[in-house]
Amino acid sequence: MAVDNTGKVTVAANAAPGVYTITATSTADATKKASAAITVTVAPAVNSVAVSPSTASILPGNSKQLAATVDAVGGAATTVTWSSSDASNKVSVDNTGKVSVAANAAPGVYTVTATSTADATKKGTATIMVTAALSYSIDEITDQSLAALTQGYHSGTQETRPITLTNTGTGDLVNLSVTLSGKNANDFVTTHPSSNLTSGTATSFDIHAKDNLPSGTYTATVTIAADHMTPVTFTVTQSVNLSSVPANPQSLVAVDGDHEVTLNWNTVTGATYYNIYMATTSGQYTDVELTTVTSSTHIVKNLTNGTTYYFVVKAGSEGGLSAASNEVSVTPSTIPGEPTNVTVTAGDGIAIVTFTAPIENGGIPITGYEVIVSPGNVIVTGATSPITLTGLTNGTSYSFTVVAINAAGKRSTASAESNTIIPRAESSNNGNSGSSQPSSPTVPVNTNTSVDILVNGKVENAGTATTSKRNDQSVTTIIVDQKKLEDKLETEGQGAIVTIPVGSNSDVVIGELNGQMIKSMESKQALVAIKTDQATYTIPAQQIQIDAISEKLGKSIVLQDIKIQIEIAKPTADAVKVVEDAAVKGTFTLVVPPLDFTIKAVYENTSVEVSKFNAYVERTIAIPAGVDPNKITTGVVVGPDGSVRHVPTKIVQIDGKYYAQINSLTNSTYSVVWHPVEFLDVVNHWAKDAINDMGSRMVIDGTGSGLFSPDRDITRAEFAAILVRGLGLKLEDSSTVFSDVKTSDWSSSAINTAYAYQLISGFEDGTFRPNDKITREQAMTILSRAMTITGLKATLSIQAEDAALLSFGDAANVSGWAQSSVADSVQAGLISGRSATELAPKSFISRAEVATIIQRLLQKSGLI
Repeated sequence: MAVDNTGKVTVAANAAPGVYTITATSTADATKKASAAITVTVAPAVNSVAVSPSTASILPGNSKQLAATVDAVGGAATTVTWSSSDASNKVSVDNTGKVSVAANAAPGVYTVTATSTADATKKGTATIMVTAALSYSIDEITDQSLAALTQGYHSGTQETRPITLTNTGTGDLVNLSVTLSGKNANDFVTTHPSSNLTSGTATSFDIHAKDNLPSGTYTATVTIAADHMTPVTFTVTQSVNLSSVPANPQSLVAVDGDHEVTLNWNTVTGATYYNIYMATTSGQYTDVELTTVTSSTHIVKNLTNGTTYYFVVKAGSEGGLSAASNEVSVTPSTIPGEPTNVTVTAGDGIAIVTFTAPIENGGIPITGYEVIVSPGNVIVTGATSPITLTGLTNGTSYSFTVVAINAAGKRSTASAESNTIIPRAESSNNGNSGSSQPSSPTVPVNTNTSVDILVNGKVENAGTATTSKRNDQSVTTIIVDQKKLEDKLETEGQGAIVTIPVGSNSDVVIGELNGQMIKSMESKQALVAIKTDQATYTIPAQQIQIDAISEKLGKSIVLQDIKIQIEIAKPTADAVKVVEDAAVKGTFTLVVPPLDFTIKAVYENTSVEVSKFNAYVERTIAIPAGVDPNKITTGVVVGPDGSVRHVPTKIVQIDGKYYAQINSLTNSTYSVVWHPVEFLDVVNHWAKDAINDMGSRMVIDGTGSGLFSPDRDITRAEFAAILVRGLGLKLEDSSTVFSDVKTSDWSSSAINTAYAYQLISGFEDGTFRPNDKITREQAMTILSRAMTITGLKATLSIQAEDAALLSFGDAANVSGWAQSSVADSVQAGLISGRSATELAPKSFISRAEVATIIQRLLQKSGLI
């Protein structure tokens, strides 16, 4: 501290805090003095900020409280502001230091920072590690049937079945337990597995029937439970037969129908007849059989819908009757009636659908409704009327149908179509009189930028680009000049390719032509392609089906007034979330971001979407740099409901860059995925590569526990479903045309789709016989029709049927109705015979053979 000759006191920056004395002394009399006490204080400052804990692990959906300690002097403020390094705000922190991790936050390392409010250069941080939520699961366990016993069996002779439990989750299982339930729970004995099971390890327990059980069929439900784990259940069945009579019937199943029930069971060796017993209370059967039959299937008719019935079956012979089979229960029902009086009112991007519930519920209560939106076929569900739909495009015309669904999962036919509505934005005239105008789906930003298009690769300045906004997405529209295009097409002749290149980074790219241009291109068999940096969409003009569009919009409308908009778009954020959720659910990895491909015809306020084609339409999607092309399995379509289906895809290289070439018969949202599958039981199988390829492409499913069962025969329903998936066909939900295929059957949609595409026709009696095993000649007949869809049949040379089959010694065994189809399949190389000389047309076809021929069909058609 110093003072100058004017009395100015100066305190150095490094002066120690304390009390100092400044003295003023008279120059005339040194004894005369005065003093002042100067107190030096510490300047306000923040030395440091620390956060505790400095590291923390948090599971998605959880939170953690952090605390900040501020080392401050001189009365500086000790408050802080909190911030997170996560720009998506899924790992966030509030003003108290509480860190919250959203349920969908990506695992990883994040930084939370506490910054001094007094000195922004002083900060403390905490490292937050978001770890994937632990999963708790075991392998599914199939139902178990123990070796049959004979009444009076000795103790210890009953089968003891070991059951293996493998922890397939990422978390350790605690308090693992096994319990028995059901009518026969007390007739079985189990051991106990280890109570704790580490992730990736296995334990087991045993189960067997008790001693001295009388004749009968005993079934109990076994439940495996553990902390945090969804319980796993399976049934165990023990038959105790009477001696000198047939064994108890096994595997009795019941399928409900309209006022009827179909019963099926395994044929019993030595049985000459079967007695069927029915009750309306479990176990309460009389000694009088309902009926006696000689086959192992029977339809019980004249039942009451909505009433639960119980059934058992006994096998009989001259020696007497067996004990009862397992008991089954079933409630007959049918499809509910149609909803009626469907009325719709429109709002700003919304529609409110009201309707009258059907009088007939099919015998079981109605549990919900589906509203189907046209155009777009978007489905919205609701429990009762009214149902509100959001996200509609203002200025677009919509109509709606409603379907009722009962507790049996049976769907009514669709209601009559509703009135047509056009959603409109609310008026912004501030109360002034006059009608409000519909909001435009796009808001122009600039117009009239001249652009080039290509006709057979030759540049033609025939386009005008406009940019606009739609739902917060940037849109570039290229409008093609009619006269310039038609003049160019006239000189180029038939089969020209019109390419509309768009080099902008817009979210949505639209190529716009009018209906007359499409009609002219159709007559010249021309193609139009929209090409961006991310994708190319190539459409033969005839696939736009301008005549059908004209029918829908009204024949009186001049084609030149109809706008045809071909669009490639990045999906909205909500749609992307649907795709990402589908990837998580389907355990596949998205290789490229999804893209929407759309074709619309627009006339004034009415639009018609072209969503289905008569032939495969090609899309190519660019594979990002750095992605291994060997780690791409297929392209997929993701529906608005999150459903996923394979579409035929192959990887091609163009100018040194890789692309996924996707061929499909529909428009939708597309992506490219990595979904490797290797079945455990085909490692040394001759069809290993085809089976794993088709599994990775989501064309075929396994039979459980990582197995495929390649040599098992396949049913007609399974074959139809695999072929529909292989061709990438969108499932049809229309009413079934076959008398033995119910809407509630797992395969009904696939069978309906195969019928709609004329792949199958069924039998003369109106049945399809879905559960019958399919023969090789039946499969080849369906394959021949599939070859028409893929275009493979058109490439075959004209050849006599017998010439194609000449090398097979059993060619004469081919049925007359299958002759040409079998010849097509052989000539195309889809079928090579069981050997060089054996075609085996009447033999059943195996799962491995089906995987192989579907792969060959797609390969030889140039689709994969």
